[in-house]
Amino acid sequence: MAKKQTAGRDRLGKLAPKFAELNDDVLFGEVWSREAELSARDRSMITIAALFSAGLYPQLKSHFALGKEHGITREEAVEIVTQLAFYCGWPKAWSAFPLIKEVYGEEQDDEKTNL
Repeated sequence: MAKKQTAGRDRLGKLAPKFAELNDDVLFGEVWSREAELSARDRSMITIAALFSAGLYPQLKSHFALGKEHGITREEAVEIVTQLAFYCGWPKAWSAFPLIKEVYGEEQDDEKTNL
């Protein structure tokens, strides 16, 4: 069973309780749980692409973390951003790569590639 989402209630419960409920119970509770129709990993990839294309970096960082939980590797996250750079904008990729580093951590070869 998937982990119960509480980010809506944790962050917005007092300010926007209905929105928080919809976020936690409907979006993450009902839609994201429909894994027979589309896996959580695939939903993460789609969501990352949508947030990247819109330039919504705080949410993108959260969804890189969720994607990591759903099995998206660091290399796959880099490849997703590289692919999207050509369709959504090169500067967006430059803004997204540091988020990948924050979520997945540094690697030894980063000094060589100046990532």
